[in-house]
Amino acid sequence: MLLYYIRHGDPIYDPDSLTPLGQEQAKALAKRLVTFGVDKIYASPSNRAMQTAQPTCDLLRKDMTICPWADEALAARDFMIPSEQHGHTWCFYDPTMKRLFNSPAVRSLDKKWYEYPEFAPYRFAEGVKRVDEAVDAFLLELGFRHDRENNRYDVIDPKYERVALFAHQGFGMCFFSSMLDIPYCHFCTHFDFGHSSMSVIQFNEHHQYVYPKVLQLSNDSHLYREGILTGYNNGIKF
Repeated sequence: MLLYYIRHGDPIYDPDSLTPLGQEQAKALAKRLVTFGVDKIYASPSNRAMQTAQPTCDLLRKDMTICPWADEALAARDFMIPSEQHGHTWCFYDPTMKRLFNSPAVRSLDKKWYEYPEFAPYRFAEGVKRVDEAVDAFLLELGFRHDRENNRYDVIDPKYERVALFAHQGFGMCFFSSMLDIPYCHFCTHFDFGHSSMSVIQFNEHHQYVYPKVLQLSNDSHLYREGILTGYNNGIKF
């Protein structure tokens, strides 16, 4: 299986939708995905995620399946923290939290990182548990049973499919952490996803069990091909 994780295009957060640029990004992405086809299309219930998925659904004449567990609002509830400047902010943006996440004391806790005493006021533990359960159920539906003790997946129903999940940045941090068995505090401070970017994860079904391999992370070559400005979230240009 190839799993495509796609962040929504350039957004308007209120009301929840895409900007004209985001709509163009979604169309460019659809052209890329139609080249080799997609067997199943999933999306968060947010308008910006569904609007990013729609051009791909139209070109491939497929329906999208809505995944309530991928809602960014749930991730925000669990992984945003109070901020003096912004009211609330993602924990991976907060300088103090980033320092703690990468401290020897927190790293030594590995997958139980959220048990660090200073994290007690937050919902990190609840968020990790919720996402772990949702990710395991999703991948089991796709034919892979998560063996968290051994950080791998048992192949129980090989389908050799290409599957696309259209979702978000904040949710993507906890999704990848859970799927790859990498503690959230490590993943969220070292990786990111740009608007309409596509990450490709391979589950090799030719073996009895698999370790998911990230073939690409936050790739936006579909934008370059269509002559749309590339870079990181309209900020850093490259």
